[in-house]
Amino acid sequence: MDHSPPPSSFDHKSALLACAQGDRAALQQIYAQEASQLLGVALRIVRRHDLADEVLQDAFLQIWQKATMFDPKRGSARGWIFSIVRYRALDALRKASREIAVDETLIANRSPATPDLLDNLSRLAETKKLQTCLEQLKQAKRQSILLAYVDGYTHIQIAAQLEVPLGTVKSWIRRGLLTLRECLQ
Repeated sequence: MDHSPPPSSFDHKSALLACAQGDRAALQQIYAQEASQLLGVALRIVRRHDLADEVLQDAFLQIWQKATMFDPKRGSARGWIFSIVRYRALDALRKASREIAVDETLIANRSPATPDLLDNLSRLAETKKLQTCLEQLKQAKRQSILLAYVDGYTHIQIAAQLEVPLGTVKSWIRRGLLTLRECLQ
């Protein structure tokens, strides 16, 4: 039976501040509370389990090393933690795209391409297209979609964070997704 507190009662801020004081148990508590959701965020961005695991490991190392830099006045502790994972995942994607660029000699020499290389090139193109389409959305729609699908927030949490009615958030996400679908086709 799992005795960890539900997400709403876990005090991310206190745990993060304890990490800043060198409390390893606090880092373990954050891991126990959020690892599965953070792994999901990383996996949605990098789309590879092995890379998502690496991102999560790097992110927790960074959380431990940079916990003293967390400033509660600038945002929530949970948001800070999720942003580290998101940025680590985006860095991993950039690194993978640089590695793909180096492998372009395979294509130039018309060597038989491996399925992995073709998959990576395809994902890179999809990622760039998605980024372009996201940039075309209005700020509110883009932010709502990113909070929901990258950061893992619920519609209720997004409404609270953005201080707008729940129906507005649902509408922004629905319309934004429809616009993205049209742009990606």
